[in-house]
Amino acid sequence: MSAQPVAIAEEAARAAGAILVERFGSERALDRTKSSPTDLVSEADLLAEKAIRDVLAARAPDDAIMGEEGADTPGTSGRRWIVDPLDGTVNFLFGIPQWAVSVACEGVAGVVFDPCRGELFAAADGVATVNGEPLRGSRREELASALVATGFGYEAAVRAEQAKVVLRVLPLVRDIRRAGAAALDMAWAAAGRVDAFYERGVKPWDIAAGSLLCEAAGLSVRELEPTELLPRGVVAAPPALVEPLFELVA
Repeated sequence: MSAQPVAIAEEAARAAGAILVERFGSERALDRTKSSPTDLVSEADLLAEKAIRDVLAARAPDDAIMGEEGADTPGTSGRRWIVDPLDGTVNFLFGIPQWAVSVACEGVAGVVFDPCRGELFAAADGVATVNGEPLRGSRREELASALVATGFGYEAAVRAEQAKVVLRVLPLVRDIRRAGAAALDMAWAAAGRVDAFYERGVKPWDIAAGSLLCEAAGLSVRELEPTELLPRGVVAAPPALVEPLFELVA
């Protein structure tokens, strides 16, 4: 791989973002859905992922790719890219400017690109930046004053269980935010715009870049194991808050 992974990730994310910006505000959902009738997919998702794969094919042809919309592509280099061409599809389709492109070279470098705000969050070599400026996550030490971001699944039964978790968390924190794009939630946590983030039901492409960002910005990232009623998830929080928050949502 001649170019640095973070540079390839940025090129791929910007290529997808250019397509999405052109279609934002006029896109409609396709007839098919993903995990449930409320888990929408659009032509923009498919075109954006193709743009990412085209960049990766040109810049890193020997690498494997895992994408939300396309089939997994094997590689021979030992590297794997994990990509979400449009995180926040429902927001995108409803005209809400809270969505992003996530591109990560697994365990190495990652980018979350927010075309609506022109913000490119990047993590590489243990350093997190937004538009080249360094990021630092929250250093809050008291859960009671923490602003916590989360998200919900698409299946009704899962949402019902997630509501019970929110009922435990909400009285013990400053407030909760639910914006609808996990990759962007994690980028904002890395930027200190929220103190912490947790969510169950996230897929590898939702959090691959975001987890790298949060860790590089000084947050602790922990995996939530699946339970009988809830799928796997993730918690990202300042070191002093990760354990108490984890205990509330585990």
